[in-house]
Amino acid sequence: MRPKKPAVVLALVLLLSSAAGCVYRMPVQQGNFLEPSQIEQLQEGMTRSQVSFLLGTPMIPTGFDADRWDYFYYVKSRRFREPQTRRLTVHFESDKVARVERED
Repeated sequence: MRPKKPAVVLALVLLLSSAAGCVYRMPVQQGNFLEPSQIEQLQEGMTRSQVSFLLGTPMIPTGFDADRWDYFYYVKSRRFREPQTRRLTVHFESDKVARVERED
């Protein structure tokens, strides 16, 4: 057996080390992703069923305040340095939307 050429060994080492950096990391998404067009359609005076049809049910059920629905969205990806979070809170009075708070 004769020893391998240093150039072939070096090329093989470089190829293997560069392939190790090609690991796919899937973005992590949690919560309710809401399109801006959906949020624009939200109006005061809408009923709970209309809000549920438009935005879906909230991801986290409210245990303390039944007149408040919170929609959270969280995404962590290699594209962004920091995770992106969004929150939309819908407040109800007499089963109708009283106000909406939005935090981007």
